[in-house]
Amino acid sequence: MTKKIKCIYCSEKLYKKEYIYHLETEHTYQYEELINRIVELNNEGYTIKEIEEYVNLPEKHIYNKLEILREEKEKYNVKKPLKITNWEPKDFELEATTVWSFPDRGKWATHSGKYRGNWSPYIPRNVILRYSQKNDVVLDQFLGSGTTLIEAKLLERKGIGVDINPDAIKIAKENLRFKKNYEYEPTIYNADARNLNLIKDNSIDLICTHPPYANIIKYSEGIKDDLSHFDIDEFIEEMGKVAKESYRVLKEGKYCAILIGDTRRNKHMVPLGFKVMQEFLNAGFLLKETIIKEQHNCKATGLWYRRSIEYNFLLIAHEYLFVFRKPEE
Repeated sequence: MTKKIKCIYCSEKLYKKEYIYHLETEHTYQYEELINRIVELNNEGYTIKEIEEYVNLPEKHIYNKLEILREEKEKYNVKKPLKITNWEPKDFELEATTVWSFPDRGKWATHSGKYRGNWSPYIPRNVILRYSQKNDVVLDQFLGSGTTLIEAKLLERKGIGVDINPDAIKIAKENLRFKKNYEYEPTIYNADARNLNLIKDNSIDLICTHPPYANIIKYSEGIKDDLSHFDIDEFIEEMGKVAKESYRVLKEGKYCAILIGDTRRNKHMVPLGFKVMQEFLNAGFLLKETIIKEQHNCKATGLWYRRSIEYNFLLIAHEYLFVFRKPEE
């Protein structure tokens, strides 16, 4: 039996087809305000799913209405979906060894390298295809510019993104504003990766994430809980909290993939990657794979080559992709 919708203005219950006509005829002024709000949210980069939650209208109606309003240019200024040249990488094949190298970082869909420190989309594409199925729920609690959720949407997974930085969320929403698989629009929260209380226990099918590497790159200003402001020792301690929350929300038998690299302090290596790995093991995870990911933005030429010789150090040209598994009870 088709479920009825409760009118947000008069509480009358109607079927979907009746509901829109009811709004247009019985609540004309309010409905016009609602349409203006839909346009506003769309232009701010909100997904169709998020707009549905704001205005309590069916997703399909919102989608179709926006398509119609784009033609009424004098009255409405509705942003079009982003133009995409290529929806997927050319000649893509799943990685089959524990060494991954992507000289071409990937520029299909809305991917780009403009957001400092974001990862190649080849990484989440490989992880999502290998460790999840269509309609699975994929979580990235360090959303950044949205690379993981773009891949989740393209690959027909239900994405959930979390970031403590509202500026990053704006960028991610804009990158996700493309006209493909709109039924897989992700859910995005402005929240802390150490406290995922908006997500239920044992509800996530795959975690695929790329946290900051302590305070090597600071991603925000004035956000004291942003982990990209924490120095190494405190960062490791806080990543322990991230690991525990990851363990809580992930389903038993499912996987958590995290990319992390090392750094140098006082002329010596700091094994940041392995320290983070240990925090996830301490949280209860099992280590499924350790993958070495080659970095191609670190070339031993020119100034850096001379410095590596003069000061006797090697340039860090790798990161670790740890794939953990939550054991079954």
